[in-house]
Amino acid sequence: MSAPAQVMAVCAALGDETRWQILERLGRADLSASALAEILPLSRQAIAKHLVALEAVGLVESHRAGRELRFRALGAELSATARVLEDIGAAWDRRLAAIKMVAESLGEGE
Repeated sequence: MSAPAQVMAVCAALGDETRWQILERLGRADLSASALAEILPLSRQAIAKHLVALEAVGLVESHRAGRELRFRALGAELSATARVLEDIGAAWDRRLAAIKMVAESLGEGE
């Protein structure tokens, strides 16, 4: 997946409030879908669907802990997304600075 496509996928996944809450909880501790369902007002099946979406974009991963399937948040994909967004922001800052210089130079001729 290209970097822009990955950023859009991550942003789409994080655009859901429930997924954001799940990711926040997993940032504190590895949890199973059942444990998340005890914390959040959703069924285990609904939590599982959200976990699939988060795992698909690389924001969480699953691992076995005895008989339980637990999930953990992955910071690497969030960091990569933040870097891409930072680059986009820096490019816009450069464009706006160039526009400002042109506007100021036009104003000096008055």
